[in-house]
Amino acid sequence: MFLLYEYDIFWAFLIISSVIPILAFLISGILAPISKGPEKLSSYESGIEPMGDAWLQFRIRYYMFALVFVVFDVETVFLYPWAMSFDVLGVSVFIEALIFVLILIVGLVYAWRKGALEWS
Repeated sequence: MFLLYEYDIFWAFLIISSVIPILAFLISGILAPISKGPEKLSSYESGIEPMGDAWLQFRIRYYMFALVFVVFDVETVFLYPWAMSFDVLGVSVFIEALIFVLILIVGLVYAWRKGALEWS
């Protein structure tokens, strides 16, 4: 039988973890001074007077490198638990992990052939 009172700690944690950020934003909105002027609206460049336009276009290559890095970084996060419990889980999980890695290798080869990993 499914008993809801077993999840009281979960609900308390969920409510507290939701209320704390909301209170932080409300308190900072109330206590923060409101001053709008040309100095406040200018872009911040480490204390140096800004030169030129603050809106610059970045090359898409930076985003592609970051995306490939994140994909393979997350892959290691998923593969680590499989590797730690390999002897308990058996061959079927090894096959699933192998399929997972093969799919990622296919994606890497695709990105490589499309030239997404070329820096020049």
